[in-house]
Amino acid sequence: MNESYSSPMNYEFSDIPRHVAIIMDGNGRWAKERRLPRVAGHRAGTENILTVIDLMIAFGVEFLTLYAFSTENWERPEEEVKGLMRILRHVIIRESRSLHHKGVKVTHLGRKDRLPGNLRQSIWDIEQLTENNSVIRLNVAFDYGGRAEILKAVKDIVREQVAVDDIDSSTINKHLYTSDIPDPDLIVRTAGELRLSNFLLWQSAYSEYYFTQTLWPDFGAEDLREALESYGRRSRSFGKLKS
Repeated sequence: MNESYSSPMNYEFSDIPRHVAIIMDGNGRWAKERRLPRVAGHRAGTENILTVIDLMIAFGVEFLTLYAFSTENWERPEEEVKGLMRILRHVIIRESRSLHHKGVKVTHLGRKDRLPGNLRQSIWDIEQLTENNSVIRLNVAFDYGGRAEILKAVKDIVREQVAVDDIDSSTINKHLYTSDIPDPDLIVRTAGELRLSNFLLWQSAYSEYYFTQTLWPDFGAEDLREALESYGRRSRSFGKLKS
């Protein structure tokens, strides 16, 4: 079932990005500032995802991609990694019906084979439950890396024995995790860092970027409004001359 949402605030934007991607950074610093364990920051950050989904729906964004766990994050302490897995599974189980009711289509980007079996099952369950929803597409990049994704695409193309002269950008696109969604119009990174950190490297070729000092658990309506206003002020030519 799909619901209608009104904007959480009055606004006039010249352009709303169809696809917003977010590098959710700052959970650990958020916890440190409060003298809490890092896993508490991850829990707060995961809870904030639910708030941001509602805001994206209200603003009319069609696709939302969240960088939740990178291929490099396996190098973090074992207890922190296990905690992240438990938190994600708990939220999926708890919120799947609510997300379905709001019309959210949930998909996973990245590898699944290295995830715990119970988490893989929970991901499969929510993908199946929400596969026909159309209010917003939520892509959760978990065990995802941009270089690994491109490498996988190249290997798949080689396995399929595609003729060299037949390989073009569309061939690569077709073999990416994001093959059925548009490239991100706007990429937001929280917590003040100014880098992509191996996120959507192919897809972000002509994306606009917005960086904020706000830590991810604190990222809310006003932060999103500022990001969308910044995007609306920009002129996108995609390498061509504007007429």
